[in-house]
Amino acid sequence: MALGGLFDFEERQVESERLEQVMLAPDFWNDPQRAEQVTKQLRHVKGPLEQYQSLSRRVSEWDEMLDLALEENDQEVLKGQAKEGQTLLDDLRAFELTLILRGPYDQENAIVSLHAGAGGTEAQDWVSMLLRMYVRWAEKHGFKADIIDSLEGEEAGYKSVSLEIQGENAFGFLRPERGVHRLIRISPFDASGRRHTSFASVEVLPDIENDATIEIRPEDLKVDTFRASGAGGQHINKTDSAVRITHLPTGIVVGCQSERSQHSNRETAMKMLRGKLAELQERQWEEHMAELRGNHAEIGWGSQIRTYVFQPYSVVRDHRTRYEVPNAQTVMNGELDGFIEAFLQQEAKGALQPEDNA
Repeated sequence: MALGGLFDFEERQVESERLEQVMLAPDFWNDPQRAEQVTKQLRHVKGPLEQYQSLSRRVSEWDEMLDLALEENDQEVLKGQAKEGQTLLDDLRAFELTLILRGPYDQENAIVSLHAGAGGTEAQDWVSMLLRMYVRWAEKHGFKADIIDSLEGEEAGYKSVSLEIQGENAFGFLRPERGVHRLIRISPFDASGRRHTSFASVEVLPDIENDATIEIRPEDLKVDTFRASGAGGQHINKTDSAVRITHLPTGIVVGCQSERSQHSNRETAMKMLRGKLAELQERQWEEHMAELRGNHAEIGWGSQIRTYVFQPYSVVRDHRTRYEVPNAQTVMNGELDGFIEAFLQQEAKGALQPEDNA
């Protein structure tokens, strides 16, 4: 089974055996943080190994069954094998896609933050539409999606909202969504029925619990607590449970407010801070490598990446990969895999296109 050199079975088998030996050491569990990291690393190595073995077995069985059906000219079995062959191709493609995710945090959960751009109510409504789109995408993949922070708009939608998405490779799959998303439609908030253009930014961070390379010193943090905003009535928060954390060396500010305790909000805010610091490290490394290569072009950082057109026609177009879907509603219902796959495949080949912003 060829996977374009992405998968070295023997190398992964050796790494799996090495990690298993590490776990057998008598003092392995004396350092819980290191034990957790090694256990997680083993899971990431063994998972693809088991998938590869399962797919290899299925391909062999399919091949044998196809040979028998051809020998006996069994049309019914041949039809079944054709269907099973397509299923195998889909599963192989999905497996190949997971192998492309080689970033240091690609296997982590993700924190997706959406922010309304200029445009007032229209842009805030666009944020709520994107929120629904990502929740639908998560549900289709069996992932868990929870709103961890939000600031509602005056009339509709959100000024900003943050969503925690838990699932294998969630960050790796969602990081292609980073950037500015543009909506073109006839606004339901315009009595004249005119067409409006709205913008919202999507920020995707890895949800990092522990990482030795991300050092956060208590003396570098300024922590403010305040009363969480809400709809009022019996659900209004009467204690200073909301938390805002400023990382003094970088100026990064994160916050979280919910119906939960101040302790829970602080934990979530610290996750967001670790994610932002990891993103900052990644960006600085990419800029450093670009300088060494003499190439200062950046792909996907703070730029318009995709346009969603509702009227006068229906299409969603990615400006980096040129991938498009002629039915905007399908995309808004969470069908994002085509965009994600196109980005990851081209990223792996180094073939991403400059945005055309059209």
